[in-house]
Amino acid sequence: MADDWNRRYRGRIVDVDVERVTLPNGESADLEVVRHPGGAAVVALDDADRVCLLRQYRHAVGDWLWELPAGKLEPNEPPMATARRELQEEAGVTAATWTPLGEVVSSPGVFTEVIHLFAARGLSFGAADTEAHEVLEVHWVPVAEALEWARDGTIRDAKTLAGLCRLESHGR
Repeated sequence: MADDWNRRYRGRIVDVDVERVTLPNGESADLEVVRHPGGAAVVALDDADRVCLLRQYRHAVGDWLWELPAGKLEPNEPPMATARRELQEEAGVTAATWTPLGEVVSSPGVFTEVIHLFAARGLSFGAADTEAHEVLEVHWVPVAEALEWARDGTIRDAKTLAGLCRLESHGR
């Protein structure tokens, strides 16, 4: 728990604080904390047992990544609403059936971000409505192939790895 904090940066998506904390062992430390509102990611499965993966350009890593449809929670927006919105905006898909797959923390050493994972089935297809800053392609990949990509390193995005792992553990 923070004893004292100092806001160093306020951004559109994240804020950065330096916090003076007393750790459970009694030691004190100055820790940098990146505050993020959290997000939701969707493992969308069609009737042919294919999963929706986005091939998305990510400037921060300077590369294209394979990712689940996902996005940031808006103020007062429940995670399920975020999941529904992002699946429609990024992939043009709506779903009749939703199953929670739990949560993951993206980088708990510095980020407060919690990502809520969902499986979506009973899909209907329409038009995507991506934002100008999103550079992505929608692909439908057989689940077995996506799981192999998760194992062989083709998929490097943590939320996508976690979502596929959770899907597999829930018995698809």
